[in-house]
Amino acid sequence: MGPRIEFADLAGERTRSEIFALVLTEGPISRTALSERLGLVPSTITRVLPPLLEHDYLRETDAPPQGRGRPRRMLEVNAERHLVVGLKIGPSLVSGVVTDLAAQVLARDEAPIADCTPATALAAASALTERLLRQVPDGRDRALGVGIGLGGHVDPAGGVCLYSSLLDWDGVDVADPVSAATGLPVIANNDVNALAVAEHWFGHGRGADSFAVVTVGPGIGCGLVLGGELFCGSGGMAGEFGHLPLDPAGPMCSCGSRGCLESLAGDRAVLRHIHDAGLSGCATVGEAAALAREGSPMPRAVARAAFAEAGTALGRGLAGLCNLLNVGKIVIAGEGAVAYDLFGPAMTEAFHSHAFSDAARHCTVHVNPVRDDMWARGAACLVIREAVRT
Repeated sequence: MGPRIEFADLAGERTRSEIFALVLTEGPISRTALSERLGLVPSTITRVLPPLLEHDYLRETDAPPQGRGRPRRMLEVNAERHLVVGLKIGPSLVSGVVTDLAAQVLARDEAPIADCTPATALAAASALTERLLRQVPDGRDRALGVGIGLGGHVDPAGGVCLYSSLLDWDGVDVADPVSAATGLPVIANNDVNALAVAEHWFGHGRGADSFAVVTVGPGIGCGLVLGGELFCGSGGMAGEFGHLPLDPAGPMCSCGSRGCLESLAGDRAVLRHIHDAGLSGCATVGEAAALAREGSPMPRAVARAAFAEAGTALGRGLAGLCNLLNVGKIVIAGEGAVAYDLFGPAMTEAFHSHAFSDAARHCTVHVNPVRDDMWARGAACLVIREAVRT
């Protein structure tokens, strides 16, 4: 078993994470401003701050004085001191980045894989880690650890993928084999959870206390930030939004059940609608989107109806999510978000029609199509997030 990053569990560690995140997104910032922004008494800042300085995660610098007096001491992220590797494992590709401690991408690379068996994918992830670190000066010496995001039910504490229909994995230890191969601490989590952390620090979720990231594409995923913290649930399964049961008589889902949201709103649902209408030659959602935008009248109408049907199912799901959690923001992300112009209107109508009271009116929906390196950057954020808590 290789080295592991220990998970924090006390209020002090959570406060350190909040301090780091605020310095990252708004620094340089003074201790006084930190106290005011976080609603903490100055003594709490003084008590929990030292480990962040001692481990070189943060540093204090002098800012020019305003008027007479001594220079003010300002906190900022010591970005260049440490490096992090972030990886996303998909069915046919492992993509990765190296970031500094501010999660700024310094190098990116990818490794196509012939199959997504655990042995093949984890060996590719380990080799890609070494290749990425060689692209950055002193990469190995400055590396804090490796973050891995993948689609499915992942136990973040154990680093184990308990189940992934996308990868066809069941009870696969992800963290230990990569850690043993690379000699670095490894954190594994659901890829949408990783994306939610990145959105919280840098994206539409910045400054938001509670929001959801919903990804559309081959699957339908969800990452939740509640009360300012990533929420994974008691067993790491929170956010399995795609398997929300909507229609017991609906099509078969990849999980083996019928009528899950994913089976009604995912890529396969769009393609199934088009094929059932008697149209052939449309093998990908990209081709379906092109048909919906540029095809001749009859095929275009069929393709547009397919996206609208998927959007309606997604909107009903979002209404359930909002009714349950009353989040103030939802970020629509993932590869399929590029077709938002096609499914968005029907999604919005269904969302507002099925949301209880004014839940939808008080929830802002943002769209953020995501590239592979953004997924990997999110995985890097997982490592930074845990490192600064300990």
